[in-house]
Amino acid sequence: MGFDFTEFADSYISSLKKALDSLPRTPLEQFWKLVEDAYESKSCIHLIGNGGSGATASHSAGDWSKELSIRTISHTDNVASMTAYANDEDYSKIFLAQLATFAKEGDLVVAYSGSGTSANVVQGLEFAKEVCGCSTVAVTGNIDGSQGGRIAEIADVAIISNSGSMERIEDIQLVVNHIVKEAIKAHKGL
Repeated sequence: MGFDFTEFADSYISSLKKALDSLPRTPLEQFWKLVEDAYESKSCIHLIGNGGSGATASHSAGDWSKELSIRTISHTDNVASMTAYANDEDYSKIFLAQLATFAKEGDLVVAYSGSGTSANVVQGLEFAKEVCGCSTVAVTGNIDGSQGGRIAEIADVAIISNSGSMERIEDIQLVVNHIVKEAIKAHKGL
């Protein structure tokens, strides 16, 4: 029996729709309000994550700075800094160390993670909240039943995708980025 691509694609799309339909709206709206607050106060938004989630951090920073004129820093984009901290200190410190340099009270830190358990993302978010006095958001999922992992517990706002698929979670992370950006544009008439 051969592989049925159409059946596979339909199944993927169906499971993505189910995950999107179950996306909690209240924390999504809270996230939007925090980004609007950063827009109004001219605070900086710091974005962190690994792998595909790190790419979404970069994508979000690009979208929001270009289309909303919000100050953003994706701490996944400075390869020299990340690899220096990974080599000279420890990979778990790559975001904490950058946030120690750039984050200040009143800023917003957004952490993207499929599981919510990556040590570097956890440490970065803890540092941002406890030491820097930043507002914090986790955009995460339910890998291996993690329910958003440690970052969902730390964050002021946690958006947890009800999916255990890393691919669907990463799809949803990008959708969340676009919902927040487009909501601000619509609300502000941009």
